[in-house]
Amino acid sequence: MVQFTTFNDLKRFNTNLQSNSQAILKASRTKSHKDTFLSHSSKDAEYLPGVIKLLENHGASVYCDLGDDRMPETPNPETALIIKNQIKESRKLVVFVTTNSKDSKWVPWELGIGDASLSMSNVALLPAATTSYEQSWAKQEYLGIYRHIVWGKMQGDTRESWLVYNYHDNTATKLSDWLR
Repeated sequence: MVQFTTFNDLKRFNTNLQSNSQAILKASRTKSHKDTFLSHSSKDAEYLPGVIKLLENHGASVYCDLGDDRMPETPNPETALIIKNQIKESRKLVVFVTTNSKDSKWVPWELGIGDASLSMSNVALLPAATTSYEQSWAKQEYLGIYRHIVWGKMQGDTRESWLVYNYHDNTATKLSDWLR
């Protein structure tokens, strides 16, 4: 059985960080050689340090656009070019999906760029909600075609771990293996 991530899980991942902004800035300070692009709604900024920590603990080098000094004060076409190029330079795209994602102008666009540039096998959603069984984040039908990062147990394993789960064929890969 797999469980989706909760907001409380993400807050717990962040407990050892000195401040939320430090993790975000660390993740975006160097722009080149980042292998994982993190797509998210700006309304979910408080959870990003936990997401970044989770991914980095499994081997990712995460790019997050918050704190990127190349970004214009107000989003414009230059913003889109920076993001598009950063996605194309990445090997993986992780989309942090919450109920806020449906209102974001950027999340669906970034997902489309990542799908086209990186292929579906290199794209995964990290859904999060108040409870581990809530799926209100999945209102957009197209989200159903991507793999999900979940907490669960692979067949034959005695311990639970973070997995990239394909529910279409009920297979999974350990998150650390997928991020390699």
